[in-house]
Amino acid sequence: MKKIGTMRKVLVTLMAVALMISMSAMVSTKTYAASTTSPVSNIKSTDIVVLYDNDVHCSVDGYANIAALKSEVKAKTDNVAVVSCGDFVQGGTLGTLSKGKSIVSIMNKVGYDVVTLGNHEFDYTVPTMKSLMKSLDTKVVSCNFKYTKTNKKVYLGYTMKTYGDTKVAFVGISTPESITKSTPSYFQNSKGKYIYTFCGDKTGKSLYKQVQSSVNAARKAGADYVIAVSHLGIGGVTTRWNAKNVISHTYGIDIMLDGHSHETYASYAFDNSKGKAVLYSQTGTKFANIGVLRITQEGFILPNLVSTTDYTAKDEAVAAEIQAQEDAYADIMNQVIGITEYPLTINKPDSEVRAIRTAETNLGDFCADAFQNVMGSDIAIINGGGIRASVAAGNITYNNMLNVFPFSGSSSMISASGQQIKDALELGASKYPDECGGFLQVAGLKYTIDSSKPSTVQLDANGMFQKVAGEYRVTDIKVYNKTTKKYEALSLSKTYKVAGLTYTLCQSGDGMSMFKGDKVLKDATQVDVDVLISYVKGKLGGTVGSKYADPAGSGRIIVK
Repeated sequence: MKKIGTMRKVLVTLMAVALMISMSAMVSTKTYAASTTSPVSNIKSTDIVVLYDNDVHCSVDGYANIAALKSEVKAKTDNVAVVSCGDFVQGGTLGTLSKGKSIVSIMNKVGYDVVTLGNHEFDYTVPTMKSLMKSLDTKVVSCNFKYTKTNKKVYLGYTMKTYGDTKVAFVGISTPESITKSTPSYFQNSKGKYIYTFCGDKTGKSLYKQVQSSVNAARKAGADYVIAVSHLGIGGVTTRWNAKNVISHTYGIDIMLDGHSHETYASYAFDNSKGKAVLYSQTGTKFANIGVLRITQEGFILPNLVSTTDYTAKDEAVAAEIQAQEDAYADIMNQVIGITEYPLTINKPDSEVRAIRTAETNLGDFCADAFQNVMGSDIAIINGGGIRASVAAGNITYNNMLNVFPFSGSSSMISASGQQIKDALELGASKYPDECGGFLQVAGLKYTIDSSKPSTVQLDANGMFQKVAGEYRVTDIKVYNKTTKKYEALSLSKTYKVAGLTYTLCQSGDGMSMFKGDKVLKDATQVDVDVLISYVKGKLGGTVGSKYADPAGSGRIIVK
């Protein structure tokens, strides 16, 4: 099967026009009902089919679904590939307890062909990531993850698959946000110099150039189709590095399968640098959907999504592997450490819409309070992006706490000035109303965000805080005085004891470099989960009560 360029061009152009007219910036589409139409019913023996996922974050049950779908597709055509667009080894209990090894074992049972690296693949350190990728039976592609000193790629920029007489290249792209969205120090040597780069700069040109180089190489090697397997995202990410901008500054990509922003795009289109439409698809997160891309003998490129709510078939061998991996940690995960009388949420009240990265929630308050109380600090700050899952009312298990904090972080306390605290709050609020992983949940502190003011935060090429160039959006910052039991205005010149994750306070996570070099009062004293458990068992006496009744929190963060 060879690509029929004219027909494909006409199809993609028509699809792009229709999609742009009929679809908003985010598309969520159910495409399969288990009782009616099979997701493989239209597949022909000459089709090339790529099954894809992104941002699974240890939601392992979905692997049994994608494996079952793979078997159904293989019954129709031998031209099948399964790919992941990153963020698979971290984000849940099983990944945390096994340091990613259980996830790799399950993925090997599915049989992935290509994966790219998401930012969370690096959360167990770069050496651990390399070990995990070595044990993963697949091709790892990332054209822009390189050694700084030699400028050589750490992994392949692309890999080529041949189906009959048709060659398909899979080009990997990892977000340059990986440096700030994982742990910055992991990419540095002991002197603080970067030994790895993701080709990030202030213009985006370095990334575009690297992507174009790999696409050109793939085309030169004979690729009939180029599929970008990327972890870039659209909404709530650094604009110059997002998928739309990478597409618009390059050419030669036929379709981009993407992740990172947890959005759901069944099929969309963006123009490349030559004005040609490039298809785009993203499955959401945690196996809400499975992507099914068909490339037909006529040259049609047809991405679609299969809802796992409707598609419930499971591969027995993969399901058994999942169960075996979970059983190995069952005693730990099921241990009850307390109860909560109210749901603790990361979402907006009475909604499944995530709020923890744009607003205060009761779970954000709970986590910040835990660090303040256990560490004995004046205030505590916790990045909203580090708080990952809600807790239902009832028994609180160790598994619940690990789902809240799945990244195996540690707790620290530093001495920081009021000015540094103000800068940190400003950086966290800089993207509002868009989501920001560095949005700060707080304890012992109140602040207001004036959303009518534009952000003037300036970052360096790696996304690290440099300064606030103009007026602050964050106002009316007040610190609780434990002696007077009243809130008082933050003093910019005073030093405060600040507790939080080591990631934020000592490792410049989310770009929080304003704290770099500060005096460390307590260094990595407890694992983050143990801080929560200590707070529940100690200060709260085993019961999370009425203090956390309101899902919107207790009024610590005001947005106007």
